[in-house]
Amino acid sequence: MTSILEKGGGTFEGIKLLLCENPLPPIEEAIAAAQAEVPHSNYYTEPYSAPLRLLISEQLEVPERLIHINAGSELILRQLFDRFGQQVHLLTPTYVLFPEIARHYTETRLLPEKDFAFDLNHLLIPQGTTLAVIVNPNNPNGGIFDMTPLPTLLQRYPDTHFLIDEAFIGLAGESVANLVPRYSNLLVTRTLSKAHSLAGFRIGYGIFPEAIADDLNNHNDAYPLARPSQAAALATLQHEEKIHERAKRLHIWTVQLAEELQTLGVRTYPTKTYFFLADFAPHAASKIADKLHEHNILIKPLNDPALGSGYMRITTALPEDNQRFVDALREVLSGT
Repeated sequence: MTSILEKGGGTFEGIKLLLCENPLPPIEEAIAAAQAEVPHSNYYTEPYSAPLRLLISEQLEVPERLIHINAGSELILRQLFDRFGQQVHLLTPTYVLFPEIARHYTETRLLPEKDFAFDLNHLLIPQGTTLAVIVNPNNPNGGIFDMTPLPTLLQRYPDTHFLIDEAFIGLAGESVANLVPRYSNLLVTRTLSKAHSLAGFRIGYGIFPEAIADDLNNHNDAYPLARPSQAAALATLQHEEKIHERAKRLHIWTVQLAEELQTLGVRTYPTKTYFFLADFAPHAASKIADKLHEHNILIKPLNDPALGSGYMRITTALPEDNQRFVDALREVLSGT
């Protein structure tokens, strides 16, 4: 499955510029909290990760009953598509998993000539759509949507569930989680893998209407998280101010990296996150990725036929690794 490519490089020891992984480690509080729980790992957590659900409930100001926690957001997304993904509408390019797991889908294309921006006031949902998906900030370009039109869309299409995937909301954008109690067709998913640097701990959660949250909680493992994972999540969410400061730093590195690529003749597109889209045309992104792998740099082409072969999404690494990437890319481009 191509969605596996969305994940990190596994045992790859070089520079990884893949989308999903934050280059910064977990905050110190999260590491300490996880380590403290390791000696108690012969015991389960509280059922349904109750302390974590309570904290999320308090921070988002939504009832605890509406929160579902599981081992990574991908599992939750797959379950939602199993239930509601008969006919899906996507804003593309989008997270590579969604076209894979939708039984059928239509799409609204985000256009490079508009920097992949789109006004949701103009979103038209085809008749018969069971699930409309909006990724905010969007993957793979890192732009954000103005979510002000969402309540109107929810009322205009009452028979369509709207899934707002907020995987990168800790980096930019305005959350709509607080709207879930008011709309029976609104689903919001989140993860602690991105801004919070906890990808290896596998922590995802969703905020859903009561019936859907109850269904997911009643048909899943009552103990979805390991004790160190739950402890790391609690510690991280209690220090969101640190996450916000790190997000600013990551975005600065990202903008600097994009500017470096522009000096090499690469077109880059605006982003609010720690990743961005770049167009290497007339060069083929796949060939550039292969050459960079020889320099111990792991990156990948976008492989979106509608956009062309030059597109690559790039996530920031640490500044010193970004410089190594730029130096290697300069050598690769000069030889193509």
